[in-house]
Amino acid sequence: MRKIISPSILAADFSNLKAACEMINRSKADWIHIDVMDGVFVPNISFGFPVLEAITKHCTKLIDVHIMIVHPEKYVKRFAEAGAEMLTFHYEAAENPGEVIELIRRQGIKVGITINPDVPVAALRPYIDKVDMVLLMSVFAGYGGQKFIEESYDRLKELKDMVDELNPACMIQVDGGVSIHNAKKLFDHGANVLVAGSAVFNAPDPEEMIQSMLKV
Repeated sequence: MRKIISPSILAADFSNLKAACEMINRSKADWIHIDVMDGVFVPNISFGFPVLEAITKHCTKLIDVHIMIVHPEKYVKRFAEAGAEMLTFHYEAAENPGEVIELIRRQGIKVGITINPDVPVAALRPYIDKVDMVLLMSVFAGYGGQKFIEESYDRLKELKDMVDELNPACMIQVDGGVSIHNAKKLFDHGANVLVAGSAVFNAPDPEEMIQSMLKV
């Protein structure tokens, strides 16, 4: 699979999200990553549906939405209607992950499942063959700018082996502390999609940083 960078809009200048979207449109990034936090599953609160809808009006890249919310099943239809093209929910936040996967499928969009660093990778085994993507969090969900957890490389290797066994077409995304310094190692360990927030938006030239991360 080809390498994909999904810049996280959470790290952008909120006073000018249109400009951030236009930068991503011009760049070599294929996706745009949108983190939705509810203040319950994670301590922070981020975007709601109006902001997501505004972003989708200006962005031409795939809308990659990561929901950090309780009861994700209640909001699947709303996220699809608001423009999500890939919707990733937390295994830990769902009473019945299989049901959430089916609800997302019924909306005709791609489905992803994710876990925090303290959840064993093996917990995902029953769902690998039912999803389009697994997101491996390399920091704890809920805050931008956290330091990458080094043990994530071993977890990524374990996940890659599981995906190769059960669903080779399934993509693997990594989110948290991703930068130009670890991008190559993450791709080498099996990641297809890297979420980069601060590394992109705090760079002197965000478009050049995206291209550099793809070339590692």
